[in-house]
Amino acid sequence: MRDRQAPLFVTILVAVGLLIAVSGWLLTDPATTRSDALRTGGLASGAVIALYALWLNDRRRRVEERRQETERERHELELLRAERDRERVTDERFAKSVELLGSEADQVRVGALHALAGLARSNPEYTQTVLDVLCSYLRRPFPHPGFGDETDEAEASREQQVRLTAKRLIRRLLPHVATPGAPVYDLDLTGARVTRLNLSDRVVGQLLLENAELQHVTQFAGTRFGKRAYFTGVRPGDGIYLGGAEFEDTVVFLGMCSEHDLVLDGARFRRDVSFAGAELAGRVSLHDAVVEGGLYLSGARFGGDVDFRLAREPVTVDFAGVEVDQARDVRLPATWSLEPAAEGRATLV
Repeated sequence: MRDRQAPLFVTILVAVGLLIAVSGWLLTDPATTRSDALRTGGLASGAVIALYALWLNDRRRRVEERRQETERERHELELLRAERDRERVTDERFAKSVELLGSEADQVRVGALHALAGLARSNPEYTQTVLDVLCSYLRRPFPHPGFGDETDEAEASREQQVRLTAKRLIRRLLPHVATPGAPVYDLDLTGARVTRLNLSDRVVGQLLLENAELQHVTQFAGTRFGKRAYFTGVRPGDGIYLGGAEFEDTVVFLGMCSEHDLVLDGARFRRDVSFAGAELAGRVSLHDAVVEGGLYLSGARFGGDVDFRLAREPVTVDFAGVEVDQARDVRLPATWSLEPAAEGRATLV
């Protein structure tokens, strides 16, 4: 209290002192009236008091600024604490959901998958992690009569429903191609057994389908692949359809073995695409596709109808050891031709 009163007391003393000093000094001049002397002394005294008021106002302003800064820091700390609490709860939800995926009850596993998807929707930073978990679930060993395995059909059917849920949730979490500035998420389905995979009109980052077993039709129509796509050693069920798909990076069908259709009509490959060593007995079509990089077909064997009438000639084409069946409908660009080989086969030149 004394510290606060001291400046005021000093100001009053100085103001009174100036009043007396200035007024007394002016009264020594005979030409100055008493009223003028007192008025001038009062002005000097008032100036001191005004300066004190300005100082006091500035002090209050600084105190208020410090108070506001303290409030802001306290608010930021509360927000940080709330964010940490939210992250802790989210981590706990994630860990619990992953734990429930190991349950023996298929209903519990389905619920855990939906909980993970809900977590990703409310916390976008978890989306890639949740997709990794869903893909990991699909990579788990899955004996099923549809893949030629001898197993309990009822149990396999229940597990199939869980896996179908995982597949549908993956599709829902991937952004649509029409989404402006859509984020890019990777999918690792290496060695997975997937039924009716449909990621049409979705944005995918890197796709790993190496040695995967696909049952029934697989759809990637209009899909945009932002990174490399690997179909190496894939065993399709009833065909893969990639009509109108866009590939921003290299695409590899190396060693694919299929008796069904592989359709890439109107697809756009901004870099290389390789069918090296593939054995494709079904229809293979790249009609009106655009290959901006190189087209590598070395060692591939095509047993069904083939349509390589691309929208324009690729920068590089590798025909080495390519075989087609002359008895099938083989459609080639004007600059390509067939050279007959043994047993009704022909090579591309």
